[in-house]
Amino acid sequence: MAQTTTSTARQNAVTAITGWQSIGPRVNFRDTPIGDVFGINVFSDSVMRERLSDKVYKAIRATIRKGEPLNPDVADEVAKAMKDWAIEKGATHFTHWFLPMTGLSAEKHDSFLTPGENGEALIEFSGKELIRGEPDASSFPSGGIRATFEARGYTAWDPTSPAFILENPNGTTLCIPTAFCSWTGEALDKKTPLLRSMDAVSKQALRVLKLFGSDATRVAPSCGPEQEYFLIDRNFYFSRPDLLNAGRTLFGSKPPKGQEMEDHYFGAIPERVLACMLETELELYKLGVPVKTRHNEVAPSQYEFAPYFENANVSTDHNMLVMETLKRVSTRYGLQLLLHEKPFAGVNGSGKHLNWSLADDHGNNMLKPGDTPHENAQFLVFLVAVIRAVYKYAELLRVSIATAANDHRLGANEAPPAIISVFLGEMLTDIVEQIEAGAAKSTKKGGTMTIGADVLPPLPRDPGDRNRTSPFAFTGNKFEFRAVGSSQSIGGPNVVLNTIVAESLDYIATELEKTGKSGEALNPEIQKLLQAIIKECKPVLFNGDGYSEDWHKEAAKRGLPNRKTTIDSVPDLIAKKSIELFTKYGVFTERELHSRYEILLENYKKTINIEANLTLQIAQRQILPAALRYQAQVAQSIANVKAAGIAAPKAEESLLKELNDTISTLYNACTKLGHVIDHPADGDAFAHAKYSHATIIPAMNAVREPADKLETLVADDLWPLPTYQEMLFIK
Repeated sequence: MAQTTTSTARQNAVTAITGWQSIGPRVNFRDTPIGDVFGINVFSDSVMRERLSDKVYKAIRATIRKGEPLNPDVADEVAKAMKDWAIEKGATHFTHWFLPMTGLSAEKHDSFLTPGENGEALIEFSGKELIRGEPDASSFPSGGIRATFEARGYTAWDPTSPAFILENPNGTTLCIPTAFCSWTGEALDKKTPLLRSMDAVSKQALRVLKLFGSDATRVAPSCGPEQEYFLIDRNFYFSRPDLLNAGRTLFGSKPPKGQEMEDHYFGAIPERVLACMLETELELYKLGVPVKTRHNEVAPSQYEFAPYFENANVSTDHNMLVMETLKRVSTRYGLQLLLHEKPFAGVNGSGKHLNWSLADDHGNNMLKPGDTPHENAQFLVFLVAVIRAVYKYAELLRVSIATAANDHRLGANEAPPAIISVFLGEMLTDIVEQIEAGAAKSTKKGGTMTIGADVLPPLPRDPGDRNRTSPFAFTGNKFEFRAVGSSQSIGGPNVVLNTIVAESLDYIATELEKTGKSGEALNPEIQKLLQAIIKECKPVLFNGDGYSEDWHKEAAKRGLPNRKTTIDSVPDLIAKKSIELFTKYGVFTERELHSRYEILLENYKKTINIEANLTLQIAQRQILPAALRYQAQVAQSIANVKAAGIAAPKAEESLLKELNDTISTLYNACTKLGHVIDHPADGDAFAHAKYSHATIIPAMNAVREPADKLETLVADDLWPLPTYQEMLFIK
């Protein structure tokens, strides 16, 4: 029997893909309209209104809308109603669904079934079980908060994020969103600090609103995270050890065609991918996730989902469900979801644009300019508060999106630079400049544009264009934080945004309260305060090209921080300034901040270590053997020509020399990489992470360079790894 080579496996993958047959229609929105399925698997407001007593329903609503503490006495009634509803939908188990510091969701399933005294089956779910769970906390990242032998941790029901049913072909599970903390009460998750930060920004925003005569009782951040991702065929995925284990390709030469023709962006969605999207949307609709937009992204095989705005806490949970549902559904179509920020070198990576705003419990958006924003004092106060927050704490926004994966993307052609600046657009920039000069007296209008075809009417035009190079841009009635990585939870960036804006609102409220004025009498004081803030914080405002070298030089002159890598950024998390900020508003304790610092460094080190070992393994076990086989073929060809009494062509000898030199370079690079892996740095977590960045990554890059060159030299039928050309373009 002939031995099956890796290259044969690669060719088999291509054959399997090109012979792929549709699995037939699984979704039909003609028979099942969207409105009939949206939220059917959510313990929603309408379900609670129907199944709970009026007293308990009002208590739950007060918690959700106003942040009032929930009386534990109502838990038993809620638990019974939730259990009955879930069982009617086929649930056999419940789980406290939480977001540990792994960046993923976690769950431990418990059955509703309890054996009775006489051997009968009892279906039980108590208020105590609803309110608190007890998963093992010792095996989750804690950054030193918990020792390995200290196992006790608690999950605490979050009534502000609705419970939901997760479907499986063999049954369903009731999922209850919860916070996760240690036995000592310290946060081990992303939800707990998020809820704390939401309370902080609400409290300070209400102080400002009170000065304007508002009777609002709650202000909540709202979010709409745009999710970018890649889908490739699973046959390719399983043929690439780097994708399988690291989520990104560690090798791969540039294909003849990438994204330079700009023909993929907003192009027709491939039929197989669109079918996957439709089924994903159906599953998300059932979970109450308001997916709005889908389209092709810039890079080949790259796509995007975008939702409507929701409460930041619910939006964070829903974005995790988007990622999990995409991963689960894509496998049904033979596709593999790639959420890594840079799975393929040389083409755009994936981000998660976090659209963020503030809204009160009357439905008013604090960042809505209105038709004449120069006259909208309340809007200007909140706008300037955000500008001040970004200026004062830009380094914290940077550390909130700092990962080894995102380092590959930030500053590249498709992503904003690591310098955090604010884009306002022409209209608001003009108003801000007027305030700085003395007073805002006018608002620029966009007017209309005539396209030139008789059948097309004049179109209204915004007063300014958008800026895709800005990491933090105002986009109409919200800010868009564009630097968030595609695989990240939006919980971390949300926590930072909420907290730094809370601090700015606190500062503004305190200064205005000192005047003892309110209403229109406060306008001159507002003008003076905003003028002073703008003069101080205007270096962070930038409407130009964030990719240009001139901006990097200009940003340095302005004193803006430029944390190019995670290693540059992570120390900011435990700086005195950060500790004072987060502890003041009760978002993190100093110990919780240090734990996250340790977790970030540990994750960074482990990520690089995994990639380094994979790089060495693939180079030594797949690429070098393929190159040596081809080298032998070329050498044998030359020998055969010489044996026939013919002078060997210089082209073949040149090829053999180039192969020899490149193979030697690759071998030597592998030897060096193996050495740096086996001799890690001494010292603390930061020393290890810094060593990974400064020593291991360059050694990995030194292996990749000759390996990618060999891909362009070695015969195609011998090359073992699916190529970029195949993975990105064969659907």
